[in-house]
Amino acid sequence: MSIDLKGRLALVTGASRGIGYFTALELAKAGAHVVACARTVGGLEELDDAIKAVGGSATLVPFDLADMAAIDKLGGSIFERWGKLDILVANAGVLGTISPIGHVEAKVFEKVMTINVTATWRLIRSVEPLLLKSDAGRAVILSSSAAHKCKPFWGPYSASKAAVEALARTWAGETQRTALRITSFDPGATRTAMRAQAIPGEDPSTVQHPSEVAKAILSLVSPDFTETGKLFEMRKGRLLDYRLPD
Repeated sequence: MSIDLKGRLALVTGASRGIGYFTALELAKAGAHVVACARTVGGLEELDDAIKAVGGSATLVPFDLADMAAIDKLGGSIFERWGKLDILVANAGVLGTISPIGHVEAKVFEKVMTINVTATWRLIRSVEPLLLKSDAGRAVILSSSAAHKCKPFWGPYSASKAAVEALARTWAGETQRTALRITSFDPGATRTAMRAQAIPGEDPSTVQHPSEVAKAILSLVSPDFTETGKLFEMRKGRLLDYRLPD
């Protein structure tokens, strides 16, 4: 069943490549106007061309998520132009280094936490009032199985994704009586630059293409999707309930 997002506004971070790029493209194909954010201007321009080629529309916002003032201004700019936001896909993130915890440089650890955690919180704070103005606000926060596996040498990234899931779960609980629905999303092994950095010897053809992930995300931002506060696990195509038994 096709998903109709005509007249809806979607914000995607990390939209210049990988999962963010293809998610922005799928949203545009479904009719949403996409506000595409990323550091790489060239990648955003390529995305814009691809969106126009499928008859969609986008607004490009090149900036670094480490710029907290820019994140704060983003919500105000969206409000001034559109008055609301219907969809947030918080996709941008960095890996850091694969290293023993005691060997991770402070600047590396701080960058991972800044981009993956602090910027996500700042983004939530900036756009929550806009999502609450939508009749069916939807937010997808990208996580990772690293948040649960906590494999040796993946400390900063695992910690950052665990923190991001905690933010998403808390936010979902705070907004459960509203029309806003929030989902954490574990894409699993995906053919991205980050994956290639983490596992340099892997044959990329053996893992899923980011366009497959994008289609799954599309189903979670539909006005018809009503679950909140859960984790979608792409590998098994299922929603996991975080709630523990009493």
